[in-house]
Amino acid sequence: MYAILDIETTGGKFNEEGITEIAIYKFDGHDIVDQFISLVNPEKPIQEFVVQLTGINNKMLKNAPKFFEAAKRIIEITSDCILVAHNTTFDYRILSTEFNRLGYDFNRNTLCTVELSQKLILNQPSYSLGKLTKSLGIPMTDRHRASGDALATVQLFKLLLEKDVNKAIIQKSIKYFDRRLQKQKLKTLIEETPTIQGLFYIHDINGKVIYLGRGKNIKAEVNKLFLKVTTRAVKIQERVETISFDKTGNDLFTNLKYEIELEVLSPKFNFKKKHKKINKDFNNEDFIIVEKGREVEEHAIILVERNEVLGYGYTNLKFQENRLDILKSILTPIANKIKAKNIIKNYINKNKVQKIIRL
Repeated sequence: MYAILDIETTGGKFNEEGITEIAIYKFDGHDIVDQFISLVNPEKPIQEFVVQLTGINNKMLKNAPKFFEAAKRIIEITSDCILVAHNTTFDYRILSTEFNRLGYDFNRNTLCTVELSQKLILNQPSYSLGKLTKSLGIPMTDRHRASGDALATVQLFKLLLEKDVNKAIIQKSIKYFDRRLQKQKLKTLIEETPTIQGLFYIHDINGKVIYLGRGKNIKAEVNKLFLKVTTRAVKIQERVETISFDKTGNDLFTNLKYEIELEVLSPKFNFKKKHKKINKDFNNEDFIIVEKGREVEEHAIILVERNEVLGYGYTNLKFQENRLDILKSILTPIANKIKAKNIIKNYINKNKVQKIIRL
């Protein structure tokens, strides 16, 4: 069962709009089986450009029911229905905001006829309701009034149901308020992440890294991130498509690679922290730091020459460490030598490393 709706508002600042008119048609996939149409007193003035667009003015709404008086009927007619609108993001946000003001958690699964039209009715010059219905020969009366727009959406949705021959596109397009599909995707991503020490990269649908994380157990860190309910964490959860990872083998390399890659990648959802700068030189000008590698018998190597961090990498053969010319060829060079020096200096001031070889 579907509840196809349209809402007109006062206009104004985001999440401060008020509803001026609402129309809901309960639709069983074939026929309208119930309806609710009403002006609503928003208890705030309508912006002038909205009056010109809809024809609804403040005087018309003086004796209209306030939202709390219409709320029970809205809950009843939409109960056990998928909410459908042309740009559902807007209508659902407005409804949810009004219910939040009443202290009621309004949750419905949703479908958007804009998104469905873009998938099922291709190559249209415009997917606005007015232009799309006109190009499809769907009659429309009372444009920019809730009832007229909602009825046109009913006819458009009927057409979309017919075009979805395999009944798969519409089903896949449903946005569940309980985020069940998203939760399943996050669960799968967690299961695919290994329990290793290192870095993990959260990629969006375009492959771009939107978050960089680190930890002794990256599976646990990913799980922790996906359980958070902060605004930032929820945005990451909504946008994650894939996770890649990089095994480091030790804390020093985890910290060093994290800071270097944070600067290079500049992921959208990472905080930029200011680190305390240490201007002092190392105790020795030329040396090699040897730490535990990623695998047994592998070493993690950092080479310092003339008090500058030259590069870092991994070796598993003793002669690679004894031959500087070979070692330099396999190490990854570091661009920001000052940052790397501060990270390493901070680390070795507080922690023991496996070995330091003075040159």
